[in-house]
Amino acid sequence: MKNFKEYTLYSGGHRGTESEFGAQAEAFGIEEVNFSYEGHQMERARGIVVLSTKELERGDVSMEIVSKRLGRKYHQAEKIRMVIQSIFHMVNNGFQIFAIGWIQPDNTVKGGTGWGVELGRLFNRPLSVFDQDKNRWFTWKDNSWVEDLPIISNKTFVGTGTRELTDGGRKAIIDLFKRSFDGN
Repeated sequence: MKNFKEYTLYSGGHRGTESEFGAQAEAFGIEEVNFSYEGHQMERARGIVVLSTKELERGDVSMEIVSKRLGRKYHQAEKIRMVIQSIFHMVNNGFQIFAIGWIQPDNTVKGGTGWGVELGRLFNRPLSVFDQDKNRWFTWKDNSWVEDLPIISNKTFVGTGTRELTDGGRKAIIDLFKRSFDGN
């Protein structure tokens, strides 16, 4: 039987995906850590860790590198920088990564969520993405996305993704927690 108190969700507490991950973690009695920073708007009020400027800097990376890895340009680089830095803390603390969004033809994931996915690849972490258009889960294996039905199997995990969570995305998160923890 799994001891839910041994598990910790690392997230950012944003509306949409991260809020739903937090709600599910709370429902199962799983610890929750939501990284924040000054001026950050969150929906979750549980497990908030406000990162100092110095702590944020540990997750700093050139926006040129981020743009190159994700194949896109960021016009508000300073605004997105703190988001990128806080995502580093999520991925650095949580071993297994779950993201909700859209897998692009170049195998990146749309939006800021894409940086969490890229860090997961760089850190060689177990990584699964629920593609809201395809309405299916995919896991990164052997340098490609493979359809999969993942479970939370590591005691530290990341839940991140789009603020534009669809009903299918919400159901995917709920089902992920049920598959992973119901009956254990």
